Amino acid sequence: MKKNNKKILFLASFEDASILRKFTILFLITSIVPMVLLYYFYLQTTQHGHIDISTINFTYVMVLMVLGVFMGFITIRSLLVKVISISKQNSKSLENLLSPETIQELNHGENEIVILSRSFSAVTQRLEENVRSLELAKKTLHAVMSKVGQGISNMESIDTFLELILDTLTHALDGKVATLLLLNDQKTELIVNTVYGASYDTKKKIHLKLFDGSPLVKAMSDKKPMTVSGIFLQNDNTPQLKELFGETLLCAPLVYHDRVSGMMTLSKTDGHSEDFSKEDLDLVFNLASQTAIAIENSKLNRDIEKTYFETISALALAVDAKDKYSRGHLDRVTDHALMIGKHLGLDDEDLNTLRDAARLHDLGKIGIPDEILKKDSGLTDEEWVIMRSHAEIGESIIKPVRSLQHLCDIVRHHHEKLDGSGYPDGLKGEEISPLVRILSVADVYDALTTDRPYRPRKSKQEAISILRSMKNHLDQDIVNILLEGLDPEG
Repeated sequence: MKKNNKKILFLASFEDASILRKFTILFLITSIVPMVLLYYFYLQTTQHGHIDISTINFTYVMVLMVLGVFMGFITIRSLLVKVISISKQNSKSLENLLSPETIQELNHGENEIVILSRSFSAVTQRLEENVRSLELAKKTLHAVMSKVGQGISNMESIDTFLELILDTLTHALDGKVATLLLLNDQKTELIVNTVYGASYDTKKKIHLKLFDGSPLVKAMSDKKPMTVSGIFLQNDNTPQLKELFGETLLCAPLVYHDRVSGMMTLSKTDGHSEDFSKEDLDLVFNLASQTAIAIENSKLNRDIEKTYFETISALALAVDAKDKYSRGHLDRVTDHALMIGKHLGLDDEDLNTLRDAARLHDLGKIGIPDEILKKDSGLTDEEWVIMRSHAEIGESIIKPVRSLQHLCDIVRHHHEKLDGSGYPDGLKGEEISPLVRILSVADVYDALTTDRPYRPRKSKQEAISILRSMKNHLDQDIVNILLEGLDPEG
């Protein structure tokens, strides 16, 4: 039993051995019989001077030698058959990996071993290319994720997101310039909204008139992506079109709920004028569809936020109007603040922020009881605590709206003072932002020149004198600008 087990183990070990080891063993086996025979003849010659062997013994020896050679031939042939089979299987497998031209070139080998060697070399080269492609894809993915992360963290409007989309698209498809065009309300023009890969002044929008026969009109009517020549756009009088739209132009309509809202285009880099593939068209069309959804959602959000702003502005005006002493306060403070801002040379964005914050700065008074707001005598300490909370209440009302969050600082801190004695946070000096300082001066001036339940209004000269005395509370440079801009007759 042990002998049989050893025999089985030997056969299994031989079967699993490498081809080189098998060949070595078989070569030794097939060579040992002739070597033994030759050695036997040699001994006969040295002992008897001639070969002394009977015919029967000679026949046995020859049979053994032939059998040994035959066995060696059969086993070695079986090894070679396996090699040829592997080569054929390899050729079939390569049909899914390599081009027909490459396979045909490989099959020109002199024999199966050469073909197998070349095949392994081709596969290795292909694997190396795939590894390089994967590494490049990995780097691209990291770059894209990095851009997405930056875009999300810095996103203040849909335009930032659109720029990120065009940036990613251009690099992914080896493009030169990508653009996003939006239809006007009349559906008669495409307006260039966002550009990547070329300089573009967003304040000077380029308008492309739509006409019958235009490839852009066809792409939008068919609601399918297509490759067109951008030359027809370069006939326009706008010189920048040549830079934005190359000769080979991929166009994908922005489709949402079967409605077209614009177009996404991509032109190739110099020296890459070949057509875009079907996969490229499908990719850009899918991206354009997702972009259309993002734009539509952005519009809805803007509409909602605009409605919210209008609602809370109406509430602020209602608070302002119900008190006969402060009626018109918001409008006057807004006018004074904008006048100061313009004298300081603030840009449109800061002026708009200042205007909106001035309209809403007393919004929190909606949470203050009327008996405190309209009290015709001084407030108690407890009542002052409640009154001062209006700044924080106002901030809490506007803070949930993303588009109004830039107003929070002004609404919350318009009662802060330079020496830190203000509320609610006791900010000092440079901790108080310039826009807050402007609104504070405008607010105090209007409060001084308006009748209050507990005192009559101050004259202009009295108000000026009080403002100049508040050096520890108000920014005197801004006070001077306010006084310079006031109507001398007022």
